[in-house]
Amino acid sequence: MFPRDFYEILHIIGIAMLFLAIGGVATHAANGGTKAESKTRGLMSSMHGIGALLILVGGFGMLARIGFQHGSNFPGWLWVKIIVWLVLSAIVLLPYRKPALARP
Repeated sequence: MFPRDFYEILHIIGIAMLFLAIGGVATHAANGGTKAESKTRGLMSSMHGIGALLILVGGFGMLARIGFQHGSNFPGWLWVKIIVWLVLSAIVLLPYRKPALARP
């Protein structure tokens, strides 16, 4: 098994990748770009997906390392983090559908 620090670094790298991908898509959409003309769509999509996966793996790896027991109920703070993860994983769809939301 890997140490807790490894999972924490994996988690932080995933967060950085996720936000870089969201920022790249939002910048492209805010400048009037569309999905069809995006030259970096594949790169941004893969960075977003890998980032989301690293967040998930790193987070649950840290839970295992701090002694969270398999089969026990999730505490409230963990449910909040999972909901935030789901929202951030889906938010990349918004800039092309509603370009006005990409500007702020």
